[in-house]
Amino acid sequence: MRNKRLLTVIGLLLIGSMLLAACGGGATPAPAAPAATEAPAATEPPAATEAPAAEPTATEEAMAEPTATEEAMAEPTEEVAAEPEATLTAEEQAAVASAAAAEAMAAAEASGKTAIRWFVGLGTGTDPQQIEAQQAVVDAFNASQDQIQLVLEVVPYDAGRDTLATQIASGAGPDIIGPVGWGGSNAFYGQWLDLTQYIEDTGFDTSVFDPALVDSYQTEEGQVGLPFAVFPAATYYIPAMFDEVGLEYPPQNYGDKYMLDGEEVDWNWDTFTEVAKRMTIDVNGFNSTEDGFDPTQIVQVGYSPQWQTHPNYVSSYVAGSADIVDGDAKGSYSVNMPDSWKEAVQWAYDGMYGDQPWMATGPMSGAPEFGNGNLFNTGHAAMAVTPLWYTCCLGDLRDSGTEFQAGILPMGADGVVHGRVDADTFRVWKGTKHPAEAFAVLSYLITDGGDTLLPNYGALPAIPDKQEAFFAKKSEDYPFITPETWEVFKAGLSYPDAPSAEQWQPNWNEAWAREQTFWDLIQNTAPDALDFDAEWQKMIDDLNVIYNK
Repeated sequence: MRNKRLLTVIGLLLIGSMLLAACGGGATPAPAAPAATEAPAATEPPAATEAPAAEPTATEEAMAEPTATEEAMAEPTEEVAAEPEATLTAEEQAAVASAAAAEAMAAAEASGKTAIRWFVGLGTGTDPQQIEAQQAVVDAFNASQDQIQLVLEVVPYDAGRDTLATQIASGAGPDIIGPVGWGGSNAFYGQWLDLTQYIEDTGFDTSVFDPALVDSYQTEEGQVGLPFAVFPAATYYIPAMFDEVGLEYPPQNYGDKYMLDGEEVDWNWDTFTEVAKRMTIDVNGFNSTEDGFDPTQIVQVGYSPQWQTHPNYVSSYVAGSADIVDGDAKGSYSVNMPDSWKEAVQWAYDGMYGDQPWMATGPMSGAPEFGNGNLFNTGHAAMAVTPLWYTCCLGDLRDSGTEFQAGILPMGADGVVHGRVDADTFRVWKGTKHPAEAFAVLSYLITDGGDTLLPNYGALPAIPDKQEAFFAKKSEDYPFITPETWEVFKAGLSYPDAPSAEQWQPNWNEAWAREQTFWDLIQNTAPDALDFDAEWQKMIDDLNVIYNK
């Protein structure tokens, strides 16, 4: 059975590769794609949509096949029973999808149209409901004109990076890729088309977007994207917890002061930390600033960096984004993390293991009563700083009868707000044979097509005029959310992290994983067993090696 499946997949891959090379590949192979290995799951929040069904393990596959003894015992019959249809692995599903797309591309070109292939598999978009919506957008685009035939290719997320890397390396990459975020895009750094010429040639109106968002897609490669789906960050908080201790809520307008102990102060990370300490409560009701506080019996923390648990995330919020790579070629790369990034991570470590803690340690955060990582959702954290997509995952908190709202992000030590805007968009592969037509499709996807796509992706439109419908739907999910909270998120679009916290690094996946390993270490190791400075330097030394592999 395995051999039969293997031959089938190999055949599909060969057919798909030949057809894609003939139909959708570039005139000459593009630069080799970087190694496509996935970053550790620990760095990613759970997907808002269902993950692909788990693949059978080797043991399960072995159990499914009859043993030699069983075959010998079976009496022969005149007809051989048909083998049951095996569940395809992610890689096999990808091969089938690629072969089908190749056939559709060939048919489109035979009809005299320019065929443009849209590859989905580096992020959201693989859920059955989303696939249906994406196909509806494809059909609508194709019906709207008679020059371009758009073809959809959806591969499982688990096989997305490997499939795309193989296609690009063979010169048969797709024309459009997405939706894809910063991390997925930077895993294929150097493969994206500069859109500047096509924006100018078509007169595409970029003024419909926040200028800061447009600028965030300006890299060394050029204007490699345009805003589409955006997830600005904010300070989530639980009003009842603030009421209980008599503290003011976080401000909801950027520039506003915070009232602490009868005095107006800046809403910066120092103020935030003091508030978080007072909101960290032990089993006896003491907060972490009070005598008698027991750090081994915490029942509520003041702050959860909710699924922002990576040195680059924490540093971008607290110290501000920075270009962390020096050099311009392998052999010359070096780490350029500023001292302020190290200080920001040290701040977080002190929040977990300092004398007056305000954050959960790794063991605490992973405990069932603290949500196995989804801490704020349990009602055991007063504040969380994270992007808008986190509204996907607060059903337990809502159903418990607990209200949450959102306030502005704190200012850094430099007096500037350093935000984060997670963002998904579509990219054009630089090896496309039809860049103008690909840009025409991209323009449609982020405007008219977005009216169908964005609700199915659960994403806030980057175009302000389209945002009210999104917030109306979110208000149905969380009826207690005030209009002021939604305005906080809108205002957060003006504070993107540029360059992104998920910015390009040489050997991106391995570098990101090494940084994550450092965070996991400090989250789970007390100061009496950890030399912070030495471990930080070890991470830097390892990154310098990884960068130049």
